[in-house]
Amino acid sequence: MPEKRESAIIAALFSAKTTVLQVKTMKPSSATAISHPNIALIKYWGNRNNVLRLPSNGSISMNLDGLFTRTTVTFNKTPEDTLLINDHPISGKGLERVSSILNLVREMANIHDRAEVSSANNFPSGAGIASSAAAFAALAVAASRAAGLTLSEAQLSRLARRGSGSAARSIPGGFVEWQMGTGDENSIAFSIAAPEHWNLTDCVAVISAAHKKTGSTEGHAIAGTSPLQNARLADTPRRLDICRQAILGKDFETLAHIIELDSDIMHSVMMTSNPPLMYWQAATVQIFHQVREWRAGGLPVGYTVDAGANVHVICLAEYAKEVEKRLRELPGVRDVLVAGVGGAAQTV
Repeated sequence: MPEKRESAIIAALFSAKTTVLQVKTMKPSSATAISHPNIALIKYWGNRNNVLRLPSNGSISMNLDGLFTRTTVTFNKTPEDTLLINDHPISGKGLERVSSILNLVREMANIHDRAEVSSANNFPSGAGIASSAAAFAALAVAASRAAGLTLSEAQLSRLARRGSGSAARSIPGGFVEWQMGTGDENSIAFSIAAPEHWNLTDCVAVISAAHKKTGSTEGHAIAGTSPLQNARLADTPRRLDICRQAILGKDFETLAHIIELDSDIMHSVMMTSNPPLMYWQAATVQIFHQVREWRAGGLPVGYTVDAGANVHVICLAEYAKEVEKRLRELPGVRDVLVAGVGGAAQTV
């Protein structure tokens, strides 16, 4: 393909403001990638552009080691894209979201082949453990590599964001900040600290493994109907600064307080949206009370909840076994998933 045409295709999706490290085309093939889910410490909720998934605020997260999505993309001469998730064929909106990412990749690589996509998680899907984040991050990495593209981390973050906003944060490793940016070209995520920077653990109290009735995509679309959303957004830069400094300074007490506050504020927006979203269950609230009692008693723990009933209890790694034990003893807790700080999405 002529060099000028290749540059024009890349520029159409990734503006000149983003450095292209290397982009090349070759015979379409197959690639497999693994990506970790992430837990948002400062939450993303609401878009200012639903098509590009440009967030209404910046966010900070932590990748979860040991939990992963493994995705294989194979470009071939099949008549249409196909999708398997945990060995189950998927059609409808699920397949359409995947095909939209594949279309962007096909445009960049100047190929027309359809793709077979097979993906599997080792953790519950659609239950507030960022399964879509891990899935679209793995898809972005596997699809671009299978198409013969070599994209920078920033480009992969932007590509993953188009499938699921929080997927932008599962591309880099460790502790990650997603800047809201001024537009498509700079709404990207980047590491603010490597996985080994701070030995934290997320003990995920699984209260329900069922797929939630209202997904995050639908929830983002109605965030603005809450009378609390504007106040939440106005205060987000302050919370981001506090969280960022707590991570960089390894200040657990400050981190625990700010992630709990941010989580409670987001769920207040959800509960006051139209229609209202109530993800918490009785066991969810009981864990909140227990975590605060444990912290008051000297155990370094803090909670946060994404769009679901399951509670992420963050602690220093040396206390993880004790936290896991206490969580398993609580009524309503079906399982506890334990994850340290995870690395970046990558091919395998």
